Parts: sequence; structure tokens; C-alpha cells
Amino acid sequence: MGKASTMNIPEHPLREVLDQEAHARPPTPVTAPARVTHIATVTGEQAALADHAHLTRLCSHFQAAPPPADATHASLDLGPFRLKWERHTEFSTYTFICDGASTAPFKEPAISAVPADWLAGLPGEVIAAFHLEVESESAPERDPDSLAGLFDNNAIAGGMVLDGNARIWTDFRFHADRFGRTLVRAGALSEHSLGRLIQRIAELETYRAMAMLAFPLARDARPRVAGAEEELSQIIATLATVEGTDAERDTLAELSRLAALAETVAADTTFRFSASRAYHAIVQDRIRGLREERISSIQPFGSFISRRLAPAMETCENLARRQESLSRRISRASNLLRTRVDVALEAQNRDLLASMDRRAQLQLRLQETVEGLSVVAISYYLLSLVSYLAKGAMAAGLAVPDPFLVVTYAFIPVIGLVWLGVRRVRRAITREGGLKE
Repeated sequence: MGKASTMNIPEHPLREVLDQEAHARPPTPVTAPARVTHIATVTGEQAALADHAHLTRLCSHFQAAPPPADATHASLDLGPFRLKWERHTEFSTYTFICDGASTAPFKEPAISAVPADWLAGLPGEVIAAFHLEVESESAPERDPDSLAGLFDNNAIAGGMVLDGNARIWTDFRFHADRFGRTLVRAGALSEHSLGRLIQRIAELETYRAMAMLAFPLARDARPRVAGAEEELSQIIATLATVEGTDAERDTLAELSRLAALAETVAADTTFRFSASRAYHAIVQDRIRGLREERISSIQPFGSFISRRLAPAMETCENLARRQESLSRRISRASNLLRTRVDVALEAQNRDLLASMDRRAQLQLRLQETVEGLSVVAISYYLLSLVSYLAKGAMAAGLAVPDPFLVVTYAFIPVIGLVWLGVRRVRRAITREGGLKE
């Protein structure tokens, strides 16, 4: 049996897609010195077409082929600069790369070569933006004063990364142009390793900002959750003293209102909290990927991010737990109160049925009494007819006994026949009504 030159086993329809995803968004190789500008804009989940259309306009300006319409990332060489574009679930990122150093760090950023009107028309709203200067290993070392001057004398965070093969510094602040600043000394890194480092730094800034979007939302929602918790505690405290169906229904209406409030707050925050949880996990992974070592007298890069981000994320997680607990407590209280209302209604129904049963028994006895009276009345009229017939026959000369004797003889048969007739009629009516005797 010969060897097969191609695979003839049926493949999963998503195998190709999954393989492409494993190689998606590769880092762009960067050679030091270089200038990089990174911008992330929040556009929402439905803005992919608008992002692609805007990117196509930039490609047309530089007479370059745009990426396919269904592309979610692209690396483009537009001449004066290279552009790496990525479309994510709710935001897009643009990384502009220019080779070569500027006359002074951060004075000629990479976006200097980008048309200003195109930048102004970027879809969405900027959530992260910074300039990054990459210095080569051969560049002169900077003293602390010179380094501080690059960041307007702000406090600097930084460290040695990638097993000491590069150094990074930043102040995590906006400057006059509303961009942040990061300085990288490349060391002995290859162009691919340097590209991965720049990508990690860009992702850290972007995902850190996206994760923090949940913090203002949590801060605004906290008073609403606290107010609902206090109201719920008061309602639960009065549950034991609530008496009467009307009072229980009013309390149940209050619980329903609190449940609606809790669901409204959850609807406003659940997506953002879940997204921030995912973004925070990515930030932590990227910090570990830097393999940072401390530089004397400077706060580590990753430590700065973790110290500021972790409390905000814990605030969001705490509020999310409170929301879940609030919903569970409202549900338990509502179930308890509904049970009490149901028990009270069942007791009322039981009493009502008992009353109806008593009335039915009374009606039955009354019916039996009426039956007896009916038998007597009908028998009386029938015996009267018999008496009249006997008297008439005697007057006509017929040989009949005394009418009094005729009535006496007919008394028992008439009473019996009338009773049987009335009883048969009652049985027929009972059967038609589906009732039991």
C-alpha cells in the first residue's frame, strides 16, 4: 500500500479558521531607533464597517491597497510610515511606526506623517494614546535629570524587561498634546523581539484603559445598590409582623419594585464588568510576559499598573458580588412572602369551600323537605280526583262502593306512585347536573 501524498481524512470545517486565528495579529518587526504612536478608539460592537471605510480612505491617500472588507487586522506599509490596524470586539487600535530617531525624543512623533484631517475623523472616541520612542543600544546613556526632562519632570516608572535585554520608562500621564509618553532602550533585542515588546506595551496601555471603564460605572451604581440593600433589610425585618393578605401583597409589591431596580442596575453593569474582568486578565498576562526586573530608585512598570488597577477591579468585583447577593436575597424574601400569601389564600379557599358545602347540605335538606310536601300535595289532589270520580259514578247509577271507601283503598297506591314519580324526576335532574345524591 503506497503512502498518501495528501490528507484524505474529512477535516473539521473550522480547522482553517482556527489555524489562521492562531497566527492572527502578529507583532510588526521594529528596528531601533524608531518612533511609534499608538491610538485606541472605542467604537462599539457595530462599527467594523466604519473602521474599515476610514482605513480605506487612508490607503487611498497613499495609493496603497486596503485590507479585505472582512479583515480584523492588517499591517500596511504606506511609505512615510507603517501602520498596524486591529479591530477588536468594541474598540480598534492604530499603531503608526516610523523608522529612525527624531531630533529630540517625542518632538517628531510617528503621526506627524499622518494626514491631520484623517486623524481628526477617526471613528469612535480615544481611550488610549501614547508616543513611544525606541533608542538603540548605542545611544548615549541618559542621566536621571535628562530622563526626567523627557517626561516634564513627572514621577517615572520603569524597569528592565525581557531578562534585562531592554529598559522602559514612562510617567503614565497625559502631556500637552493629550498623548502619553514611553521611552524604550532596545538593548540587544532582535527586530522581532522588539516588535513583540512594543506590542505588549501597547496592549498594556489599551487593555488597562478598557478595564478601567468599569470603575466609574461601579462608583455610580454603588449608591443605588446600597439603597436597595437598606430597603430590603427593612422589609425583611418587618416580614414577621406583616399580617393580613392586603399587607402581604403590598410588601410583595415593594419586593417586586426592588427586584426590578436590581435587574436594571445589573443590566447597566453586567456587560462592562464581564469585559473588564477579561481585560484585567489580559493585562496581568502581559505584565508577566515583560519579565520585568527592578531599576534602582524607580517604581517598576508592572507594579505601577497593578497597584492602580487592582483596587479598581476589586471595587467592580465587590459591587458585582453585592448585586448577585441582592438579587438572591430579594428572590428568597419574595418566595417566602409568596408562600405566606399562598397559604393564606388556601386557608380562605378552604373556608369558602366548607361554607359552600354547608350551604349545599342545607339546600339538600330543604329539597328533601320540598319533595315530601310535593308528594303530599300531589297525592291530595289525585285522591280528590278519585273521590270526585267515585261520587260521579255513584250519581250516574253505577255500582261502585262508597266514595270514602274508594279513596281509602286508593290512598296507599297513590301515595306510592307519586313518591316514586317524584324520586325518578329528582334522579334525572341530578344525573343531568353531574351531581351525586
